[in-house]
Amino acid sequence: MAGQSRKWMILVATTWVQAFTGTNFDFSSYSSAMKTALGISQVQLNYLSVASDMGKAFGWCSGVSLRYVPLWTVMFMAAFMGLFGYGIQWLLIQQVITLPYFLVFFLSLMAGCSICWFNTVCYVLCIGNFQSNRALALALTISFNGVSAAIYTLIANAINSDDDTLYPFLNAIVPLFTSGVALIPVLRQPPPQELPPDAIKHDSRIFLFLNGVAVLTGLYLLLLNPLSYNSNRARLFLVGAILLLVLPLCLPGIVYARDWARRVISSSLSLNGSTFSLVDVDDLELHKELIGSEPAGVHAAMNGNGNTSTFILRAKDGCCGNVMEKDQLTVLGEEHSARLLVCRWDFWLYYLAYLCGGTIGLVYSNNLGQISQSLGFGAQTSAFVTLYSSCSFFGRLLSAGPDFLRDKIYFARTGWLAIALVPTPIAFILLATSGSETILRTSTGMIGLSSGFVFSAAVSVTSELFGPNSAGVNHNILITNIPIGSLLYGLLAALVYDAGAETTARESLLGDATICMGRKCYQQTFIWWACISMVGLASSILLFLRTKPAYDRFERNRNRREFS
Repeated sequence: MAGQSRKWMILVATTWVQAFTGTNFDFSSYSSAMKTALGISQVQLNYLSVASDMGKAFGWCSGVSLRYVPLWTVMFMAAFMGLFGYGIQWLLIQQVITLPYFLVFFLSLMAGCSICWFNTVCYVLCIGNFQSNRALALALTISFNGVSAAIYTLIANAINSDDDTLYPFLNAIVPLFTSGVALIPVLRQPPPQELPPDAIKHDSRIFLFLNGVAVLTGLYLLLLNPLSYNSNRARLFLVGAILLLVLPLCLPGIVYARDWARRVISSSLSLNGSTFSLVDVDDLELHKELIGSEPAGVHAAMNGNGNTSTFILRAKDGCCGNVMEKDQLTVLGEEHSARLLVCRWDFWLYYLAYLCGGTIGLVYSNNLGQISQSLGFGAQTSAFVTLYSSCSFFGRLLSAGPDFLRDKIYFARTGWLAIALVPTPIAFILLATSGSETILRTSTGMIGLSSGFVFSAAVSVTSELFGPNSAGVNHNILITNIPIGSLLYGLLAALVYDAGAETTARESLLGDATICMGRKCYQQTFIWWACISMVGLASSILLFLRTKPAYDRFERNRNRREFS
């Protein structure tokens, strides 16, 4: 029983780590101050943003480190990388020291690397302690990474709402403090243990409670953050946010109370057999065993009413049939080595969907400071960053929807991924046609929801399509698209911005830095981004159509198992 309570303590500690280590999301809040202090152009500022995203390309280093050092050591290595990277950036912005540009680039790279290392620690903790509900645990904890910018805005406003240079200082200190708080639960991990079906159902009920608390936390930050520009009010709101983050600490008590209730009053509460998992690892193994009994070329799809429909693909269907059939995945959960992965058409469709969908939303958030400034809303930059952060949080929470709705509405996770990418091109089209504050807020929220869903769902999609045991390596290969997209999309935006920069009195105040005002600064960029995101949407739809037969076959085999 003590092991079960420690397991939930680890989950709470993981949500804290995620909530306070998404430091890349507040870059827009201090990017203008950094640009001014360093006297650099928009293109050079973009390269610093790219450097931060490039840190994700070194995520595999944290996995390798875990083979040789304990988990808590990797966590503190990440904390000290952030302390060094962001701390020296803060000294640069305060003009305490000066460094050449290439060293500032290296500092941004180190800071971005620390975020990826924190993420690896959290993934390992969730997967190791929640093997039966890993999808729910991952979706919940990853979602809290989306509220980091909103929390940091509250902390900065509570100290001094007029000082944007506080953000890199907080980015350096807060993750280190959070790591210290999370250390005891990490050190007291329970040994892995098999759970009976009844315990898995009760765990699912606790996840429902936690998702409810998460929604409440997101709404609290979204609705009250715009009112936090007064320091006294910000301190009050910050206390409320901390209380909401601490609230899940009652989970160990809930676990003990549940055990007492089961022994004393024989509670009859149940979840009617649902374990809230779209694709379970044990079901994947069974699916592989049953796959051989399927007639070749025919995939029977089970709908929500238990009826079957037939989905047949033949080479004679012509060009479309050939595209749909070529190198098509026929079974979920088949392990893919890195060499096999890069030879898969489905992987490259997935890669393109992520590159042109989720990553472009991240680049938008990195440019949000200059976008709001160019449209005349520079004083509200923190509000827009908070809006993006909060909507990203809700998008990440929504990625758990397929697991909760599986028994009522079964739909391939790649289909949910395609639906999640729909708002992004619409948002960029709106931004290209209008520069009003309402459109900027609406579009920012839409892009945050869409990219947040993609970031969270991608971990589960990678596991389902290319094997759970290879997911760590394969997902790190997938997210190499982030620095590539950050470089290409950010460079495009920076070139358009600098081309439209006006030589005004403002420029003399910024030294060598350039500033652009008006819709022309980003209008062409929004048009290009809209076209690119449509390519991502088309890729995700094609991926869904190619993988739907495998998902349908998996669901039929699972239903066969349940009714046998």
